[in-house]
Amino acid sequence: MSVRTSVGVVILAGVAARAAAQPVPTAKIDEFVRAEMARQKIPGVAIAVIKNGAVVKIDGYGYANVEHQVPVTPATIFQSGSLGKQFTAVAVMLQVEEGKLALGDSITKYFPDAPPSWRPITVQNLLTHTSGIPDYTDGTIDYRKDYTEDELVKFAYGLKLEFPAGSRWNYSNTGYLLLGVIVHKVSGSFYGDVLASRVFKPIGMTTARIIDEADIVPNRAAGYRLVEGKLKNQEWVAPRLNTTADGSLYFSARDLVAWDTAVRTRAILKPESWTRILTPVHLTSGKTYPYGFGWSIDERGEQPLHSHGGSWQGFKTQFSRFIGDELSIAVLANLAQANPERFADGIAAIVNERLAVPSLKPIEDKEPKVTARLGALLQKARDGSLAPSEFAYVRAGFFPDGAKAYQQRLQELGAPGRLVLVQRNDLGDDRVYTYQVAFGARTMYYTVALAPDDKVSQFSLREQR
Repeated sequence: MSVRTSVGVVILAGVAARAAAQPVPTAKIDEFVRAEMARQKIPGVAIAVIKNGAVVKIDGYGYANVEHQVPVTPATIFQSGSLGKQFTAVAVMLQVEEGKLALGDSITKYFPDAPPSWRPITVQNLLTHTSGIPDYTDGTIDYRKDYTEDELVKFAYGLKLEFPAGSRWNYSNTGYLLLGVIVHKVSGSFYGDVLASRVFKPIGMTTARIIDEADIVPNRAAGYRLVEGKLKNQEWVAPRLNTTADGSLYFSARDLVAWDTAVRTRAILKPESWTRILTPVHLTSGKTYPYGFGWSIDERGEQPLHSHGGSWQGFKTQFSRFIGDELSIAVLANLAQANPERFADGIAAIVNERLAVPSLKPIEDKEPKVTARLGALLQKARDGSLAPSEFAYVRAGFFPDGAKAYQQRLQELGAPGRLVLVQRNDLGDDRVYTYQVAFGARTMYYTVALAPDDKVSQFSLREQR
């Protein structure tokens, strides 16, 4: 006997039942979390592990405040970062259900003085990062200025569109900032107040709220960053920039347990609204991109994986829902350089080894000319001769700052060895290539994506771990 999930993945019912009956090895999770914290040099972490709707592990590790040696607990309050986008999406869909806006509306309906180039952009484009509006956080805004809502909107007006609406995917905090403004316009209430009364309170997220540095917030953690290996406090951000709808929330591990229950039971919204939220977006080419409304839509172990992370002001977050296993994992950390996704992935693999991240191994290279080209591109990055003309949809800040950072890093690593292809896949309309590259005793993963016009749309280098 088998059952079929909403995305068409077949799961053997007997296997699923046996997996549900197996106890979760909580001691092994503790050991893994502490080891990973030490490796990443993270002051404090909170986790919640939910299996079949029941909390099987919720705990805190390390310090919420290093200066005062305050330990992390399940009640410790962390900043959400972009994990807050899931809640903004719900606030938008509440307005859709009430007929106050439509996903297909041009956003110029709500911003009548916007540039004419914004007319094709819809509310759904903002939700799915397909608007073409650049990300305001890419070195283009003054974080020390207390912008009003109107000033932020006018700032967005001045950003040059990266591509025609719906044709591509490119992450845009600006889009979600604008969604918060739209919710304010159509509901008559600040989007944070909409969340407080219509989301947080009904589902029992008792300590979730908008960031406010002035208020006394019990159990609030401090955010940190590593500077030349030394722990420092987070950098200061103007208070109003910490209230925008792209991810300016406080919440605890306990709050995310309540959120998981709401998502699992399809609370607050109608079933069809949840379906829209958790459906990958279709690009104008007809291809899909694995992102819904504030959720990445992926697979792991041939089962659906719905997730999102967050990063802001000395905090990192991750919320992963492994649908076929009825397993949800929330990770909250108070270090800017933390990688909470590694915690979620590691815990998932402890619970069920089939959920381990697949290891990348050499595969047949059927496009040697592409590999030769990308090898030359890597050498250009090392030489400092990358040209903007080779890149498509390059984000603000990559030239010159990002390119210079790659040049410095590559020169420190030394001469690269042969490129060995380990992954080749399509992402939307782009072709994505990942290679193993040896730099002496160190091995790195080098990833490049090529747009349909063969220009570079993604360029990254990360250490193999």
